[in-house]
Amino acid sequence: MPLTAGPESWPQTTFALGAMLLVVVLVIAIAATWLEYRRTKLVAHQEDDLRQLVKRYEQLSEHTLDAQQRCATDVAELRTRTASIEKILRTVE
Repeated sequence: MPLTAGPESWPQTTFALGAMLLVVVLVIAIAATWLEYRRTKLVAHQEDDLRQLVKRYEQLSEHTLDAQQRCATDVAELRTRTASIEKILRTVE
């Protein structure tokens, strides 16, 4: 293929430039698709982490509620005992 600037080389030059432009467009499209895939994967991972965090918070909340109920029961029992002890002390005086 001679490198001449004659009229027969313009179609070849146009074809070569078109092919290069097509390759550049394809590379850009592939890169954009790959970046979108990575972004989607990161968002999915963050959502999964958030779901796990919410699940742990709900479990902690349930355990805290159980502990509060047990404490309330214990305090009520202590009040009952204190009242009976006070009653006994009043009768002794």
